[in-house]
Amino acid sequence: MNNLNEHVEAGKKELLVVSFGTASPESRRLNIDATEDAIKAAAGDAYNVCRAFTSQMIINIIRKREGIIIDNLSEALERAAENGVSHLVVQPLHLTKGLEYDKIRTILTEYEDRFVGISLGEPLLSSEEDISRTAEALVDASDQYDDGRTAVVFMGHGTSASSNDVYVRIQEALYARGKNNYYIGTAEARPSLEDVLASVNREDYTRAVLRPLMLTAGNHAINDMASADDPDSWYSRFTAAGYETVCIIEGLGQIPAVRDIYVSHAMKAAALF
Repeated sequence: MNNLNEHVEAGKKELLVVSFGTASPESRRLNIDATEDAIKAAAGDAYNVCRAFTSQMIINIIRKREGIIIDNLSEALERAAENGVSHLVVQPLHLTKGLEYDKIRTILTEYEDRFVGISLGEPLLSSEEDISRTAEALVDASDQYDDGRTAVVFMGHGTSASSNDVYVRIQEALYARGKNNYYIGTAEARPSLEDVLASVNREDYTRAVLRPLMLTAGNHAINDMASADDPDSWYSRFTAAGYETVCIIEGLGQIPAVRDIYVSHAMKAAALF
């Protein structure tokens, strides 16, 4: 078994990149690895850059299928403390300050006395500037489909936390750019698929391009969004509504401008030491 965090320089400051994770090796490479590599390049030699996933189910699947051990957050923190890390920067690759982010913050409080300092970076959509930069990145990544007859639809995860309002704020940022044919919805909250379909149906589009608004293009993108076999998937519902429907299976981590936002957050957190 290969643990990605084992071979690090003892006693060095650490930058721990934390994501939910994905069981897809290709999506992991294109999104999580690419974002970690961007952070590593910015951190230079000052930090060991390590990884943790928050989904134990995904960690277990990867270990069984690929023989790769990925630490959960508690394991990564324990390993860092035992390795003599004095200053620890934790950079989440989550989108919002939702329930997963709150769990990270809670676990970190249990380790405060194990390090000289811990600095927690912000997730992707933490400020109006973040939302503006992300909206611009979405437009730039999708402008090839912007032909006047196409609705460009992004499917986020959604959360029951108050941070779910970021999806409305991204929608507003898109409207401010004149992108009235861009729509933001969520798989598990509001705006829902029904909300988005109702908005799209009020216009004269003939085509719908669907993309995930998630770090990785994993199960939600493949099953909830793009499945042709599930009559309740976003693809099936848009197709049934009469649209020529195209699914783009790419995570946000494949967009360099999005990776840049994570890098800026990590470097801001590191600058506190």
